[in-house]
Amino acid sequence: MLLWLAQHFQDQLGALRVFNFITFRAVFATLTALLIGLLFGPAVIRLLTTLKVGQAVRTDGPQTHLVKSGTPTMGGALILIGIGISTLLWVDWSNRFVWPVLIVTLGFGVIGWVDDYRKVVYKDPNGMRSREKYLWQSLIGLLAAIYLAFSVSGPTNTAVLELFMSWVQSGFSMELPQKADLIVPFFKTVSYPLGVWGFIALTYFVIVGTSNAVNLTDGLDGLATGAAVMIFVAFILIGVWEFGQSCAVTPGPKCYQVRDPLDIAVLSAAFAGACGGFLWWNTSPAKIFMGDVGALALGGAIAAIAIVLRTQLLLAFLGFLFVLITLSVILQVAYFKISKGKRIFKMAPLQHHFELVGWGEVTIVVRFWIIAALGVAAGLGLFYAQWVVS
Repeated sequence: MLLWLAQHFQDQLGALRVFNFITFRAVFATLTALLIGLLFGPAVIRLLTTLKVGQAVRTDGPQTHLVKSGTPTMGGALILIGIGISTLLWVDWSNRFVWPVLIVTLGFGVIGWVDDYRKVVYKDPNGMRSREKYLWQSLIGLLAAIYLAFSVSGPTNTAVLELFMSWVQSGFSMELPQKADLIVPFFKTVSYPLGVWGFIALTYFVIVGTSNAVNLTDGLDGLATGAAVMIFVAFILIGVWEFGQSCAVTPGPKCYQVRDPLDIAVLSAAFAGACGGFLWWNTSPAKIFMGDVGALALGGAIAAIAIVLRTQLLLAFLGFLFVLITLSVILQVAYFKISKGKRIFKMAPLQHHFELVGWGEVTIVVRFWIIAALGVAAGLGLFYAQWVVS
């Protein structure tokens, strides 16, 4: 909104041209979302406490978590408010790729809100049943995947609809252009043509999988929030770099075939700021939990941004902590079934295993943050390396 106003009046007031600079808008998008979290956090905590929106703690989990019972949850709404206001002010709303990211974020946030509501109102730590949650996640993930599959080729929403209809009329056999291919980290020029079905399947898997992975990680004070901040900062750097080396700006063999990555960088800055503001109140001992409304939304946002920036495979490194924790759950469940009752870890997800081993909560969070930072550093290193060697 501010960008539109600045562009409208910049001929009368030249100083408003500063809004055209990505660094200016990214910095202020971060500060806006950050300040919303810092300033309105206490009010949200008091409101949730008054409404008795307290966390229901599972009795079969670590016993140290029982003291957290009653801590205000559903605080992810504070993150979404910060993101919403910041993007409204600083992001270029004419950028079509901003919309699917926000829709996925808000859609998964609604799913999380319903899940949290059932936990709070019905005092059921399990909340929404797995099949029901997966059904709604799948619906949003598939709709986003279908739109993104054709949006890389269609310059307008009308063109996207026309491409979709052409695909249907072709008997679902139409191929996607090269700029929709899957990029392999480290070897940018090596890409695999997914086709429409392959793109939809991969996009669906990334969105739903990442959303649930972040939710599994959100088990200790500040753990998932801090890791998410690192990833969003990485997306800022990637978005700015891809724009500077995009085929529209610097054509050549090393250029990136991406559309409008600058405002995705600004959007990522808003996410980073919102998470940072929430983290202030979410660090141990947490005064508020994000709940599923925050965890599912952040996971969906991370996945959607990665897809728009064509870094789907790189996300395995950027979100390595989420991958590691998810794998611990998969291995635990699989081994339990195969061995008929035996376990690899004392408890899954992995962070709870180390709690039962005797590590303190802050120790686990800090060490896992270090793992997350190493994953982000490796991802950024691979991203830059693939540009150097191509």
